[in-house]
Amino acid sequence: MKIEQRQSPNFNERKAPLDMVVLHYTGMASGAEALARLCDPDAEVSAHYMIWEDGRITQLVSEDKRAWHAGLGSWQGATDINSCSVGVEIVNGGHNVPLSDGNLPPYPACQIDAVISLVQSIVAKHKIPASRIVGHSDIAPGRKDDPGEHFPWKTLAQSGLGIWPRAPRGDLVMGAGLTKGDTGPSVDRLQAALAEIGYGLELNGTYDNATVDVVTAFQRRWQPDRVTGQAGWMTLALISAVADETVKRTPLT
Repeated sequence: MKIEQRQSPNFNERKAPLDMVVLHYTGMASGAEALARLCDPDAEVSAHYMIWEDGRITQLVSEDKRAWHAGLGSWQGATDINSCSVGVEIVNGGHNVPLSDGNLPPYPACQIDAVISLVQSIVAKHKIPASRIVGHSDIAPGRKDDPGEHFPWKTLAQSGLGIWPRAPRGDLVMGAGLTKGDTGPSVDRLQAALAEIGYGLELNGTYDNATVDVVTAFQRRWQPDRVTGQAGWMTLALISAVADETVKRTPLT
């Protein structure tokens, strides 16, 4: 795996051990434009790596330094995500620069192959748990939507990166589920399960705007054909399945 070098000035010292990977899309019209911004001292943003559409990898910040890619967010109780993570920017216009027909631009296969190779090497080097390979939208629901519902998380999981749940049983997928404004024990269980996965969420028993944002982020990653923010029974079953990777509880369904 060949990695080009291009130094960004936008970094400082880590304040926590490295135990996460955060994946982003650049959300700009071109890779060259994104690279210029990531290296602009006035922009005050950066990442450790950027992966081009043709699979080239450019390193901007050394892994032992704190790149400025995550902003405000949290995951599994960590709030200084920049200090504990490696940030990987993937060149893709995403929701900011869609195709002319309004669809999200695809990730080329060679680019995803490079993502997999790079992340596999980072995970092996730093012994990063599967539950701490995340997207920007996971750590900042409601504020960020990258790498988007068009990113092939399942392909990464099949390569040993991250979590992908088994499909829920068909006989469990019935009923109306939960929606904004609902309250009570079912919402308590939903919020607790999302928190077990890692999402930063107040456990207040109300399906509020913050819960909508977190369910939307979950769907972008694990149910990309249904990004609604509403928790139908299939969504509830998938949330249970992902949470059950680490904690055994009463099913949500």
